[in-house]
Amino acid sequence: MAGRLLLVPAPLDFGCEPPVPLDRALPDASLVAASQLTHWIVENAKTARAFLKRVGEVHPLAVPLQQMQMAELPREVHKKGDHAGGFDARPMLAAAKDGHDIGLLSEAGLPAVADPGSSVVRAAHDLGIEVVALAGTSSLLLALAASGLNGQNFAFVGYLPQDAAARTQRIRELEALALKGQTQLFIETPYRNQVLWQALLQSLRPSTRLAYASGLTLAAASNGSHAVQRWRELPAPVANDTPAVFAVGK
Repeated sequence: MAGRLLLVPAPLDFGCEPPVPLDRALPDASLVAASQLTHWIVENAKTARAFLKRVGEVHPLAVPLQQMQMAELPREVHKKGDHAGGFDARPMLAAAKDGHDIGLLSEAGLPAVADPGSSVVRAAHDLGIEVVALAGTSSLLLALAASGLNGQNFAFVGYLPQDAAARTQRIRELEALALKGQTQLFIETPYRNQVLWQALLQSLRPSTRLAYASGLTLAAASNGSHAVQRWRELPAPVANDTPAVFAVGK
């Protein structure tokens, strides 16, 4: 019997201190499933081992970390994404054809959602391998739920350009879509949150609604949602060193 591909969620505290207690961040059933896996496809092996060490503190691992079979997704998949094709992930699933369940893991949140992994999922379907998505947190959905913006029609657009002129143009393009009723969600790399925040306040219309969610699931988590005009009257709310999701809508 062929094995399955399990999409294993990771906590949202990657790169943050202190980490969240794992049994509070993820459902126990997902942790049990992760603890029984011996074969992995991961975004980063070092990060994956650190995660599995935390899992082992809650539920005993099936084999020691040193005996885990772990394959990293290629760096090009990280940089350019793997949703558009061009990367053949079928060889990475050979162990499933031999009867082993394989875990797919990214650094934070759900693999293949704002993270690499979709090529592996597609390959599993093409090979007739069962795909099982385990329950866990998604920063995008948590931020959307907390924003008060339209949750019936929304889009995640990844990162905005770093060049100031290109970023301003992109913000205005997204605002036009948002004002038609489709909430626009995007993220920024650590230590650029405040640069993006100021660009949003300068580029968006005063009446456009702007929301943020920072440090989701952490002890210092915060979020807010106001018209841009109101935000211009307040101190910048988002920390520069904490993962954040931003949303524009009406």
